[in-house]
Amino acid sequence: MATMQFDLVSPERKLASLEASEVQIPGSEGDFTAMADHSPVLTTLRPGVLKVKAGSDVSEYIVTGGFVEVSPKATSVLAEHAVPKAEATADFVNGLVEEAETAAKNVSGPDLDMANKRIADTRALLDLI
Repeated sequence: MATMQFDLVSPERKLASLEASEVQIPGSEGDFTAMADHSPVLTTLRPGVLKVKAGSDVSEYIVTGGFVEVSPKATSVLAEHAVPKAEATADFVNGLVEEAETAAKNVSGPDLDMANKRIADTRALLDLI
């Protein structure tokens, strides 16, 4: 199976840099899977679980916000927050929920719908850990 370079970076650290056969991405416009020779895409992330398949191994990461760039040879994720799913705790996710709620207090109009969606998506992470 063809592979592509995959990199996952958060402000705190570089979480992954490896050859992957597929990356399942929680995109803000919908979830999608990037594979080698994928058409170029630049999109934003929503809170969710990003899954990376490399050989027979699958790594999972909790991510919130940020950007994804997919090209035929690589997928790069620059996440606002990212942590290996195995390291995610309820306290960590509750902190993300509080951050999203605080940000929503300063929003109105059409942006309020997006802020409320982010809160709901972040709360849903509690069911995944």
